[in-house]
Amino acid sequence: MKAMRIHAHGGPERLRYEDVDLPAPGAGFAQVRHTAIALNFSDVNVRRGGFYQAEPMPMPLIPGNEAAGVVEAVGPGVTRVKPGDRVAYVGMNGPFYRDTGAYAQARNVPESRLALVPETISDEQACALLLKGATAATIVERVFPPRPGQTILIHAAASGVGLLLTQWASHLGAQVIGTTGSQAKADVALAHGGAHAILYRERDFVAAVKEIVPEGVDAVFDGVGKDTFVRSFDCTRPFGTLVNYGNASGHVPPVDMLDLAQKGSLSICRPAVSFYLKDSALQATAQRLFALVARGTLRVEIAARYPLSEAAQAHRDLEAGLRAGSIVLIP
Repeated sequence: MKAMRIHAHGGPERLRYEDVDLPAPGAGFAQVRHTAIALNFSDVNVRRGGFYQAEPMPMPLIPGNEAAGVVEAVGPGVTRVKPGDRVAYVGMNGPFYRDTGAYAQARNVPESRLALVPETISDEQACALLLKGATAATIVERVFPPRPGQTILIHAAASGVGLLLTQWASHLGAQVIGTTGSQAKADVALAHGGAHAILYRERDFVAAVKEIVPEGVDAVFDGVGKDTFVRSFDCTRPFGTLVNYGNASGHVPPVDMLDLAQKGSLSICRPAVSFYLKDSALQATAQRLFALVARGTLRVEIAARYPLSEAAQAHRDLEAGLRAGSIVLIP
């Protein structure tokens, strides 16, 4: 089969479309023929060799941790899925960014990691939803459940996770202010429930937020990281909450706890989505997310589709911030 591999960390040019062998599925595994593969920023970090790696990763490496497809064969002991079933998965055994391998035409996946995809959900929606949706769920269900009357600032509001957060927070009654890098992205964020959009390249977002809510926002949901998180202290109301869930611009620098007191008794959180993606929680998480999409509460915005063989260009466009929504790779 064909797969996209890297033989060393570096830029998008490291991605190579190559022939690889795929054995028959072993005990407890199902072989899934991929029909849609999600592109996540964690794939970029893995390719670069970024801070996710606590130790060197074995090379050559197939990136990717999330895909949807059809079960082609099952190994001994597999009873919950059968050939012909439509399934989706994110992660394998440990953290979702380890044991990668989704950038391939097919893959052997543990049965415990497979979620059955209902007829109401397309393969592209499924593969673009699990990791991003679980990230959003971790925030709005566990860390800071939005309520009517609250105002929330969402950085990168037109990103895959940002759009889900914008819709979910708006559905729960909060007013959403989103930051975006272009007017086109602002229009997308507004069309998905945002009340205000700030073009951060044209305006200082702190000043712009304070024009809308002089007292500051109740919470900040930040997937950008280094460039935005600490600056957001200055537009958060006293006793507000700041949540950093991503690091598109780099890792958030260390925070002096005294700054949180001086800025108004702020609370900060860096949640881990792994809680929602453990074997015991994955099936329930997936079905809850699929139901939210089926009801129309959440829309999965597919910004672009690239052939798997053009994954390098997809990475370049993601890093350049050219797309609003999710990017999928088609084998």
